[in-house]
Amino acid sequence: MRKFLASFLFLFLGANATQIKDIASVIGVRENQLIGYGLVVGLNGTGDGSTSEFTIQSLSNMLATVNVKIDPNDIKSKNTAAVIVTATLPPFARHGDKLDVTISSIGDAKSLQGGTLLMTPLKGVDGDIYALAQGSLSIGGKSTGRGGDKHVTAGSILQGALVEKEIAYDIYNQPNFTLSLKNSSFKTAMDIQNTINSNLGLEMATAIDPRTIVIARPEETNLIDIIGRVLELDIDYKADDKVVIDERTGTIVSGINVSVDPVVLSHGNITIKIEPYSLNDASEVDMDLEDGSAISARPNMLRIQNDKTTLASLTRALNKLGASPSDIIAIIQNLKRVGAIHVDVEII
Repeated sequence: MRKFLASFLFLFLGANATQIKDIASVIGVRENQLIGYGLVVGLNGTGDGSTSEFTIQSLSNMLATVNVKIDPNDIKSKNTAAVIVTATLPPFARHGDKLDVTISSIGDAKSLQGGTLLMTPLKGVDGDIYALAQGSLSIGGKSTGRGGDKHVTAGSILQGALVEKEIAYDIYNQPNFTLSLKNSSFKTAMDIQNTINSNLGLEMATAIDPRTIVIARPEETNLIDIIGRVLELDIDYKADDKVVIDERTGTIVSGINVSVDPVVLSHGNITIKIEPYSLNDASEVDMDLEDGSAISARPNMLRIQNDKTTLASLTRALNKLGASPSDIIAIIQNLKRVGAIHVDVEII
């Protein structure tokens, strides 16, 4: 039977000085996703087979653009593969700027190793062409499968696309700009408002909801300069505690101070009892954890005692008793369901 090991990472999420640009973004200044359909040629017999009719038709259409007319039924080449090409257009990208592109096979090609992407228009969600991609693919190595070394069917081209169309941003002439917090918080929004107003000496920032702060431009000032100064300001920021569980790898990430309320929980043949520490029970203690939690283990019973039992102490205790990663993850999920854990639990 295949065995899995759980990984536990506990973070201390204390308040610290954080720049505004790390927790908020300027509304309207954003990346845009681009996508295109293209052909990769030059493959050593590892391209799409004859069953990929769209590849054959695309190759015939491409040859027609260079005055080579051939019936798709006469094309037998396996040196070509149909691919989807994706890229990210950063804000303020200008004509001639270069973008990295990712190429992924959509047919039955065995490998894109050694291939060359033919000129591929990359379009935005509005259907307009914003960049053109072309160049030799980099696969980045091999992956090992049951049949031995196997080339992957996705690759990339570093700076393989040229920007052909810009997205207009008129920030300079705007009377104000708006910050959007990456995570909603009434306190953080007010802290940013007060920090901006106290450092720039004007009542120019207003928090209008727990995610949005509007900053007005003072007269005879450059808005670009104001944005730059605002984004570099430091505030005292503490991220909300959260528990993140990756069920696929058995990894649990949590703030180290996430507490677990007193509770009794049964899972399989294990019963867990979390309660405040009592001197009357000191003789039953079997072990002490690093955070001061006392554990007494009896057949099918795990008893954890501390003035404040944390998720860290619980998982360490379960790990020492040999509980499997799936058991520990299930226990954490059920603790959240009964309200013994008060932070968000995110499962990925």
